[in-house]
Amino acid sequence: MGLNSGPIAMTAYSPPTDEGLRQLLTTARTIAVVGHSNKPNRASYQVAQYLRRVGYQVYPVNPAVSSIDGEPCYASLAEVPEPIDIVNVFRRSEFLPEVTEEAVKAQAKAVWAQLDIQHLAAVETAAADGLALVMDKCIKIEHARLGIATKPK
Repeated sequence: MGLNSGPIAMTAYSPPTDEGLRQLLTTARTIAVVGHSNKPNRASYQVAQYLRRVGYQVYPVNPAVSSIDGEPCYASLAEVPEPIDIVNVFRRSEFLPEVTEEAVKAQAKAVWAQLDIQHLAAVETAAADGLALVMDKCIKIEHARLGIATKPK
């Protein structure tokens, strides 16, 4: 799916540089995964497991699931019990503006939309509220590609 929801061309989004991605990933401690599945064969589950293995505190956010691997799953970002550094999004592009607005309300520092997830309205919301935004990139792939060391637990 393309970035546009209509005929307006997207010009405001500048993807972060490698240094920007590295800074975001090395300073973050808490990641909320919106759309976290409880099915091990799903990308959201696998990426969240990777993020846990490398030392991040990961909170699953999915109103359709009560727990994942014995850990509570939250219905919304507002329910996550501690400040969120990165909101990692595994929802279709049309949901990205809503998730970005939730992230702003939850005072998250950044929104990271996975591969093929992008939306102009999310760019506008993030820019208006000073929220860092990464779109159309896999957080697991970028973390590994940038050679970021495992974090202590």
